[in-house]
Amino acid sequence: MLTNKPRGVLYVGVTNDILPRTVEHRNSLVPGFTKRYQLKRLVLAEPHPTIAHAIQREKNLKRWSRHWKVALIESVNPDWPDLWEEIQT
Repeated sequence: MLTNKPRGVLYVGVTNDILPRTVEHRNSLVPGFTKRYQLKRLVLAEPHPTIAHAIQREKNLKRWSRHWKVALIESVNPDWPDLWEEIQT
């Protein structure tokens, strides 16, 4: 999940390669929602065994209420720091 600040606008997406996709979002190379709201802070990333599983998870999360999404983020990333550095290792 991407955001612009702690408890800010949330974006749920899926990719098969998180590093280049995150670079695209961070550099506003992806037109649309993430560019419009400057969503550059990665606050949640979940690995999945298959792309099909990841797509299903994305669909499920998009149906969740904002409250549930915030609770999920805070369960694993309570202070909402950008996880960009972590995923590069």
